Parts: sequence; C-alpha cells; structure tokens
Amino acid sequence: MQKHRNKLLAAAAAVVAAGTVTISGLSAASAATTAPATRTNVSGIEYFQIMTTSPTSDKETVIALGSVFTGGGPGHQGNKSDRVVFPGGTFKIRHFNGHGTAHVNPVTCLVRINRHGTYRLRDGTGAYAGISGHGKYRLRIRAVAARNSNGNCSRSKPPVAFEQIIKAHGPAALP
Repeated sequence: MQKHRNKLLAAAAAVVAAGTVTISGLSAASAATTAPATRTNVSGIEYFQIMTTSPTSDKETVIALGSVFTGGGPGHQGNKSDRVVFPGGTFKIRHFNGHGTAHVNPVTCLVRINRHGTYRLRDGTGAYAGISGHGKYRLRIRAVAARNSNGNCSRSKPPVAFEQIIKAHGPAALP
C-alpha cells in the first residue's frame, strides 16, 4: 500500500496547494503470534488490522483474527501487495485502489486521509499455502506535518507525528 499511500498523500497536498505535506514510507514493530491450528478446509470471516506509526519505513504490524486463523507479525508494504510474515508461513494481501477523502489543515498542519477499497488474499506459504479470500478495507491516516522556515506546512520534511490504521474483513479459506 506504499504507492497507494503516496498517492493519497499527494492528493492531500493538492487540497492545500502551498502548505501541505507529502509522506513516504511506513514502519511498525512486529508482534509475536501462533501459527494457525492444523485444520483442513477451513473457511469463514477473517478480520485484519494493520498499523504503522512511521512515514519512513515499509514495515507494519498486522493482526489477523477470525474463524480461519488468528495471528500477528510484521507486514512489508509493496506497490500492489503487502507481504505478511506470521510464524509458520507467509501470505500476501493484494490491495486495490479505493476511494475517499484527503484534507490538510494549513493552519494546524493536520493531515487527515480516509479511504476504502477492496483486497484479495493470495500466495500463501507454509501453514498459509493455498490461502484465498477477499474483502473490504478502510484506511485512516492522521499526521501532523512539520513546518518549514516560513512557518507553513512542509512538503519535504517528514511529519512530526504519523499514524496509519487499516481495518479489513471478508471471507477467507485455507485448504
């Protein structure tokens, strides 16, 4: 979602032509998890929460919970797919551009981006081999842009605070 996020932030920059911020990259700490239970032909609704607090890294924290499996660990953002690394295996979340709003307050330098779109689960390895699924996501970014020497919201400096939360849900299956 890195390219997607960069497009969102570019859209936010267009909202306030002279005083906006452009953010690139993400980061988050990884979390411990357990591999999915050894079951076959499991399907149901799966929920994902993806979070990061750094605009300068492609790493994120992913938590999955639902009737198919529960896990947590690091994710690595890509242009079209994020790679999730849980104990016992990996899988990709292929995300598609969505719709939403972007706003930058030129007085407070608060950046607010809200989007929604769709995703697909694919390319599982290990315990996640053969994973499939799809669903909807909601992305929320809040950031406070740094100020430049003129006191305006900076387009080139990293923000002084950054939070991105993505919540997603939909049917998933493991063979």
